[in-house]
Amino acid sequence: MGTHAPILAIAVPLLGGFALPLLARFHKGLRDAWAIVVALFVSVCAGYVASRVLSGEIWIYVLGAKNPVDTLAPGGFPIRIMLTVDALSAFLGIIAGIIGPLMFLSLIRFLPEEEGKTLSLTLATLLLAGIMGMAYTGDLFNFFVFLEVTSIAACGIIGFRTWTSRAPEAAFKTMLLYALSGLFFLLGVAFLYGEYGALNMAYVSREIRGTTVDRLALALFLSGLLMKAAAAPMHFWAPDAYGETPPAATPLLVVNTQVSLYGLWRVLFTLYGGVLDRGVGWLVVALGLLTMVVAAFMALVQTDLGRLVAYGAVSQIGYMMLGVGVGLVALPGKPPYALVATQGGVFHMLNDALTVGLLFLCVAAVEWVRGTRDLRELGGLGHSLPEVGLCFLLSSLALAGIPPLNGFASKILIYEGSFGLSPILTAVAVLTSILLLAVFVRAFQGAFLGPRVEVGKKVPWQLLLAMGILAVGIVVFGLVPGFFVEKMVGPAAEALFSRSAYLFAVLRG
Repeated sequence: MGTHAPILAIAVPLLGGFALPLLARFHKGLRDAWAIVVALFVSVCAGYVASRVLSGEIWIYVLGAKNPVDTLAPGGFPIRIMLTVDALSAFLGIIAGIIGPLMFLSLIRFLPEEEGKTLSLTLATLLLAGIMGMAYTGDLFNFFVFLEVTSIAACGIIGFRTWTSRAPEAAFKTMLLYALSGLFFLLGVAFLYGEYGALNMAYVSREIRGTTVDRLALALFLSGLLMKAAAAPMHFWAPDAYGETPPAATPLLVVNTQVSLYGLWRVLFTLYGGVLDRGVGWLVVALGLLTMVVAAFMALVQTDLGRLVAYGAVSQIGYMMLGVGVGLVALPGKPPYALVATQGGVFHMLNDALTVGLLFLCVAAVEWVRGTRDLRELGGLGHSLPEVGLCFLLSSLALAGIPPLNGFASKILIYEGSFGLSPILTAVAVLTSILLLAVFVRAFQGAFLGPRVEVGKKVPWQLLLAMGILAVGIVVFGLVPGFFVEKMVGPAAEALFSRSAYLFAVLRG
């Protein structure tokens, strides 16, 4: 199994998702167990792949050939489909491997049977398969295929609760943006294929010359991936999508957004790293600042707890873009602050998945016991749900970057690295974190403080278990960040700067 771990991490959830409706006809418990087993299997595969790749190896898995060399025609032209897993790909696999099982554990208890539980579990499993495919593929067209798999599955999860008024609207809005995103990306792939007659990322990267066609393709890639990554000003779909999705399923949508950012980094650093202009890096930095500021101010006026957390999640996309964007601006000279900022941006992807995932599970618990997320109707839940209140406070402080939690560990790297490029960047990022702290402290007060309110339902133990695991992760990653930066984050960030190693691993020269 270890030999085929990369493809199994994609194929098992892809096929397993279609098996869920069949299993549901025999026994609902069998369906639920199967969903958990599939997610855990993906976690095991992702962990095994990471154990090999994070030590410096780039894993080339060729479909239809035993030896990677057998896939190369004379001149180093790849003639088969490849999965190319470097440290950054493996890092995204780890994020999906952590969030996937916890999301399924919560979802199988959160959704009532009569509200499309089988459908939602099927879509979530397919979404997990698409995420792993985007992270592991080394082929531009297959990246587009998996991009579309995630788009279809995500839109289904967002809008399957058709009896509500806002879920279909949010799904339709998301579908339009995702369709444009996929179309732009496919057109970019078509331009490069017409220019170079190949789809393998490494081969195209070696041949790319920075022509007008190449630049047009880059503009299409940027537009499509920034749109799906919820970067401002194309972020407006994300709060609706996150807010209307069952909150127990939203953490996987957050990972879906992050893997779109991964695709952006792969295009900019690996595909175009040899011909990229510094102006593109500054564009990423500027959009990152715009995203974090706009989302933070929009969170300030929200009265729905789910939408407030959704805007908080969008704001964190800006921090990731700022960190990696600084590394992109400084790519030619590679000063020390460039690697520091990039490490912060990459580390923040993992920390954001844990933090925002916990926040949405807290929203799920509040909705479970009160039937509403309106802050004007909540209050006093801290007396009846102290564990939920503690988790919400912990994740809120982590989101704002308060030490010694995980959000601070990654943000301090972003602050330090961006300061090396311009102190203004750091000042804007710090002030935005302060604003987010005020927003989430107000939300905590509105939902959990005040006179005692009795609730008639208890939070399911599955939801509490998932929340507890994420809370432990937030604390551990914040207390010993150096270990994780050295073992996981550092290799993942350095992979972005190691374009030549990526090309050599695939093309053998």
